[in-house]
Amino acid sequence: MKALVTRLDSFGDVLLAGPAVRAVAARADRVTLLCGPHGAPAAGLLPGVDEVLVWDSPWTGFQPPEVSREEIDRVVGAVDADTALILTSFHQSPLPTALLLRLAGVRFIAADSEDYPGSLLDVRHHRAPHAHEAEAALDLAEAAGFPRPDDGRLRVLPPPATEALTGPGPYVVVHPGASVPARAWSPGRCAQAARELAAAGRRVVVTGGAGERDLTAYVAGGHALDLGGRTGAAELSGVLAGADCVVTGNTGPAHLAAAVGTPVVSLFAPVVPAERWRPYGVPYVLLGDQRAPCAGTRARRCPVPGHPCLEEITAYDVVAAVDKLVEVIR
Repeated sequence: MKALVTRLDSFGDVLLAGPAVRAVAARADRVTLLCGPHGAPAAGLLPGVDEVLVWDSPWTGFQPPEVSREEIDRVVGAVDADTALILTSFHQSPLPTALLLRLAGVRFIAADSEDYPGSLLDVRHHRAPHAHEAEAALDLAEAAGFPRPDDGRLRVLPPPATEALTGPGPYVVVHPGASVPARAWSPGRCAQAARELAAAGRRVVVTGGAGERDLTAYVAGGHALDLGGRTGAAELSGVLAGADCVVTGNTGPAHLAAAVGTPVVSLFAPVVPAERWRPYGVPYVLLGDQRAPCAGTRARRCPVPGHPCLEEITAYDVVAAVDKLVEVIR
């Protein structure tokens, strides 16, 4: 059986698809993961993936491309599978992807769909109303004939050694960035947290992407090691795996930390439901007012002046949460 799993969204979304990918891989001869460009670095970390097919679809992402017949023909021609699992968030339709996969000759297609699928789906599954994204993907895989082969936790390939980057000994990671501004704690608050964690006797490592070097340098100040722009996806997994705890918002590195088994202090803005997107399968502390006026809005920028759901969290709250999680894992 040649199987295709699709998850066309971001880095964290692809990581959350990992348990379902392993379920498919346990019964398929070959697994291709079709993902978007932002999810591709995560796709390369997932066990069970034999091939990664990257496509920037016009119905996902914050800045989707224009519809291109040439690009659609390219992806239809590149798909080589007889079975497909389409993974989407609760608010997305799988049907555009299903149409393309039918055109590519895929004979069996399964997806969660509230919309009538006509002949586009062979398994039209209805996800549980409050299921975590990772659980929803596993439920769909099981409905399609791919039962759980293991404990269903997030996993990635073994991380590389990163002590040359971090230095020896215990440390806490602070990851201040987020792809969506509404989900990010302010740079000032992050810098305060790094300072207070250091004052409490913890060694602090600040991480971020190549475009976040100014942010990570500011947050690190003179109190933390700044690794901004110095880690790709695999190296970041190693840095997070070596940490006692990771402090971050609802963003991809929170899920990468969970995938390497590291506890997470989650600065979680309620613009999307925590029950669906919280750190999965590891100890965590959720900080942030989950009943704030922005709850459930899916806003990219906070609609409430002052961003109170996150800005009311103090550096001392974070220090206490880190202490709690580190105590749990001892």
